[in-house]
Amino acid sequence: MLNLNQVHHIAIIASDYARSKAFYCDILGFTLLSEVYREARDSWKGDLALNGAYAIELFSFPKPPARVSQPEACGLRHLAFSVDDVDLAMKQLLSLGVACEAVRLDPLTGKRFTFFCDPDGLPLELYQQ
Repeated sequence: MLNLNQVHHIAIIASDYARSKAFYCDILGFTLLSEVYREARDSWKGDLALNGAYAIELFSFPKPPARVSQPEACGLRHLAFSVDDVDLAMKQLLSLGVACEAVRLDPLTGKRFTFFCDPDGLPLELYQQ
């Protein structure tokens, strides 16, 4: 068996790099650690941290195809973030103009959660600890 330590990062391709960088940093609270423009690929790459831990590589590429979300397609389903209070976090997102689904209850764990989307429709989840 392979001996993995942890998830190192998640890579996200944005259709509008500046808009997605603002969403992840200004709305969700990630910190931009570094940023580089890769001229040969006409692509931006930003490294984002959450609470000091490197978490997301945010990319741009010219004209990326749209992500298939509905109906759900094979591949990464969503990205989930843990929160202490899903109602408070949802209220903060709503005040910033980010639509959220109604809060649901995980039938297996009894925990509360909700879904919302990033600017490109990537499903994101808030999961109450």
